[in-house]
Amino acid sequence: MSENAANNNNNIMEKNQAICKEAIVSELQKKKVHLFYCLECEELARNIASESNHITLQSINWRSFADGFPNLFINNAHEIRGQHVAFLASFSSPAVIFEQISVIYLLPRLFVASFTLVLPFFPTGSFERMEEEGDVATAFTMARIVSNIPISRGGPTSVVIYDIHALQERFYFADQVLPLFETGIPLLTKRLQQLPETEKVIVAFPDDGAWKRFHKLLDQYPTVVCTKVREGDKRIVRLKEGNPAGCHVVIVDDLVQSGGTLIECQKVLAAHGAAKVSAYVTHGVFPKSSWERFTHKNNGSEEAFAYFWITDSCPQTVKSIGNKAPFEVLSLAGSIADALQI
Repeated sequence: MSENAANNNNNIMEKNQAICKEAIVSELQKKKVHLFYCLECEELARNIASESNHITLQSINWRSFADGFPNLFINNAHEIRGQHVAFLASFSSPAVIFEQISVIYLLPRLFVASFTLVLPFFPTGSFERMEEEGDVATAFTMARIVSNIPISRGGPTSVVIYDIHALQERFYFADQVLPLFETGIPLLTKRLQQLPETEKVIVAFPDDGAWKRFHKLLDQYPTVVCTKVREGDKRIVRLKEGNPAGCHVVIVDDLVQSGGTLIECQKVLAAHGAAKVSAYVTHGVFPKSSWERFTHKNNGSEEAFAYFWITDSCPQTVKSIGNKAPFEVLSLAGSIADALQI
């Protein structure tokens, strides 16, 4: 072997050793997090823990007294002293909020090193403003409840929320907590790259609000914007700008409730020549099983939506939908695992 070749091999070995050393140091610097969770979020919690060797699942006994009020017990309370602790919450209904808040308010007081609340879906986010005197902006109320989480030994609580309805809601939270607003859009872009004929994919926004919220995160795709106009007592969806003809159009929004707007938007896009229409929402709320109106009921027949992507931010919806087409669940587990290391 020549002297130059030997030197090159030595340089390569040194670079590889440096990379390995850097990776080892990075792993050693990661926090070990003890993750508690509500019953609804058990599957998501297990998926989060599977993403990292630094996350350990902990348990809570969720019981009730005869009168229906919570009878709760946090297991291993002494063992989490001085440790980094997180709680994975799901405020899916008013009925489950009180018991979870009771736990959330206690965990930081157990002498933990830091406390993080992971609330993937902020449920009152779309009720963020008053249109007339007397309206109750419950987004502000929920933010105040969360803002009153006690300070831990490590300082204010970190609150991780995905695709909150309006970014200005960050100002609803008081200084006692540190809101971290994440997004599920990277999961969508990764999935879109796996589709055939990706060059024909364009993104549609059902209204100006969705465009303002997401267009900068999806600027690599051509866009179409719809809008709602009032005709008499009805609000009609119209195409505002863009050309969907011949394209696979993906409607993007933060959440879906009944799905009426998405359906009307799909009809408008199809009428303007869209080859296929799909949808993505971070939060599939779907009250009263409204997701059923989107399922492919007739095998082999042409359906309105080719794909309907949601995340697992609403666990009850994920459990109900299962693997029913056109739905696909894009898990937040990896993203949450990363957020717990911030």
